Amino acid sequence: MSSLDEIRKVRIEKKEKIEKNKINPYPSKVDFDLTLKEVTEGFKEDKDVKLVGRIMSLRPQGGLTFFNFDDGTAVFQGILKKEDVTEESFNFFEEVMDIGDFIQVEGKLFTTKRGQQSVVVSSWDIISKSLRPLPEKWHGLQDIEQKYRKRYLDVLMDKDAQNRFIIRAKVISEIRKILDGEGFLEVETPILQNQASGAIAETFKTHHNDYDIDMVLRISLEAELKMIMVGGYTAVYEIGKNFRNEGSDPSHIQEFTMIEWYRAYKDLEYNIKLTEEMIKNIAKNVVGKMQFKNFDEKGKEVEIDLDKKWERVRFNDLVEKNTGWNPQGASREEIEKNALKLGFDGKEISKISDGNLIDFVFKKSSRGKIINPTFVTHYPGSLKPLAIQNEDGTAEVAQLVINGAEVTNQYAELVDPIVQRDLLEKQMKMKEQGDAEAMEFNSEFIDAMEHGMPPMTGFGMGIDRLVAILTEQSNLRDTVFFPIMRPLV
Repeated sequence: MSSLDEIRKVRIEKKEKIEKNKINPYPSKVDFDLTLKEVTEGFKEDKDVKLVGRIMSLRPQGGLTFFNFDDGTAVFQGILKKEDVTEESFNFFEEVMDIGDFIQVEGKLFTTKRGQQSVVVSSWDIISKSLRPLPEKWHGLQDIEQKYRKRYLDVLMDKDAQNRFIIRAKVISEIRKILDGEGFLEVETPILQNQASGAIAETFKTHHNDYDIDMVLRISLEAELKMIMVGGYTAVYEIGKNFRNEGSDPSHIQEFTMIEWYRAYKDLEYNIKLTEEMIKNIAKNVVGKMQFKNFDEKGKEVEIDLDKKWERVRFNDLVEKNTGWNPQGASREEIEKNALKLGFDGKEISKISDGNLIDFVFKKSSRGKIINPTFVTHYPGSLKPLAIQNEDGTAEVAQLVINGAEVTNQYAELVDPIVQRDLLEKQMKMKEQGDAEAMEFNSEFIDAMEHGMPPMTGFGMGIDRLVAILTEQSNLRDTVFFPIMRPLV
């Protein structure tokens, strides 16, 4: 029998002993009058209190037992004295209580000689018996895979990890507060869809049994939100999950949270300014600072400074700066040559569009060098078929890059249904020729556009990536409670 099995067996025996004493180790009702944070902040000597929490440490010392307990708001010290409770109660505590158990106590507040705020217990009750031990107090979970599989233990034992997810929740709340204040309406669109659209990605597939149709999990919020705009709304947003059945790395997860918004009668400049204001306000109001440590693509520690000027640079100019080659008007031969030079697989190159090869060159040569917030503008038009197309072959877009990662996308949205149909038909031809990154044609979306779509600007941001920046994490898995893992065999 393993040590864990032995511990579990002993704890089950303790549970049974509690039950034999006519005590329910999992009562449905508990009684307390203050949180531990409230006790700490409003501490008054000799005050009678009722408190609850999980025992995080136990220190028996003869006729005394010291324990720290945590209710999720603070950690506080309890003191159980044999002289202050019955001998039977004291001994029963020693016999059945373990680290990890939840306890309810009554007693008086007291300050020890060392100045430690405490409660001297006059009575206690167990309110939940734990059957498995917690990780070792000082080290928590050290194995990174265990952190992901058992996040509940990670956040329980590591306050920094716990705080990271509090920050995540507050970031989302702050986004809602800002957009609601700007007059946006929060809406919801389907996760299950007949067809993927609005982005370029492999899908997760499923089947609708009642309708007997194949469906996919959405890869983007865009098409449905734009169709809502046709219905007479002037500003809408959605915060929701997207799913892309693609490779995993520290900057990509298959299930991720997006915020997208669309605003009628506003242009790209409005969008860019609101983006900067929003992210700065989130950093200031949620985290309380503007400078953040992280690691660049080569593993070197860098500082991201949100207070510095947010630069703007054209896509082609940035590529030329880092490669000496400007992709504007380049021939297919030149494009392939520069992609191959940076490591593109020559066996697949004939299937890939000019735009996607140029994007490969950009990502390999330039994006990783950007540390502080920078809006990259004027992407190749074929990469942004849902945005307004400029006469020079670029799209009227901006992409915010921070520490080598795409954080947001801003578009001057294409609302001409004839041009949109043509662009999506070209994407379909590219897909038929083997370009897996080409976008699907969505006839329902085009039908909606033909009823008249207002001029508008649109925004998309991966919330996980923003949280990673604000919590100084280099792996997106550390920003979600339960990242997808292979099942244990």
